[in-house]
Amino acid sequence: MSEKIPMRDGYGKALLELIEKNPNVIALDADVAKSTRTIWVRDKHPENFLDVGISEQDMVGTAAGLALGGMLPFAATYGVFLAGRAWDQIRTTVCYNNLNVKLAGAHAGISVGPDGATHQALEDVAIMRVLPHMTVVVPCDAEETRKATLAIAAKEGPCYIRFGREGVPVVTDASTPFELGKARTCREGKDVAIIANGAMVYEAMEAAKELAKEGIEALVINLHTVKPLDVDAVCAAAEKTGCIVTAEEHQVHGGMGSAVAEVLSARCPVPIEMVAVKDTFGESGQPQELMDKYGLNAAQIIASVKTVMRRKKK
Repeated sequence: MSEKIPMRDGYGKALLELIEKNPNVIALDADVAKSTRTIWVRDKHPENFLDVGISEQDMVGTAAGLALGGMLPFAATYGVFLAGRAWDQIRTTVCYNNLNVKLAGAHAGISVGPDGATHQALEDVAIMRVLPHMTVVVPCDAEETRKATLAIAAKEGPCYIRFGREGVPVVTDASTPFELGKARTCREGKDVAIIANGAMVYEAMEAAKELAKEGIEALVINLHTVKPLDVDAVCAAAEKTGCIVTAEEHQVHGGMGSAVAEVLSARCPVPIEMVAVKDTFGESGQPQELMDKYGLNAAQIIASVKTVMRRKKK
């Protein structure tokens, strides 16, 4: 297994890189700086750091004001609180006015672990991607999180980047291409396409290795940008393989899988199965125990591949 590093480390590193090049970058936090790694900014560049306290709505409003003043604000806190508590401010203040505010949802997904359902952001992609002007990115590891953070800094307009707390295997490196809105092929295959993002990219790769032992060659795609979605990549995968499995650490409704299904139904209909949390809240537990209980693993991807292939047109 590759080395496990928390994706939030990539976010913290990227902020330091950005500030060294652009003094107008401001890191905002809602009293969880150690968790989001914005504490690295506080310690090294205190003049570029602002802690608003446990006040997510105020943080987004303050970020909007900074953007209007010509600054480049990055506002970070737990994804469940950022996307949930501050959604009205994100919708009406940031997105309606198309402000250049970057939002970072940390500790996302079920794998936040013992903190339980109240802290597990499983709906944030759905409620962020529905907003006009919003870009939504779900990177797969620490290095891709770093690249994604740099990329959204260069893109004008509202952006939401989502990452978990636990260390995940590093499956990319400094040379791995990353472009907003462009899916990346991780593995070639002709029998089925597995489209994943976040921590599930590693699980998809592991599933593909096991499937290959059974003679099933899976195309694996990292769909890190949920909005704007790479429609061409999704349709090309559908045409090549004839069936698709999506995998994400999110509710089954409204997330990346739903976005893919929207494309398939309109442009290139093929059977689809979705690996995700099945319309339930999470619970307290160890991260890997929760991922396994809710079927967010390679084993469930393999089962879904076999199901979708039975539905495939001969």
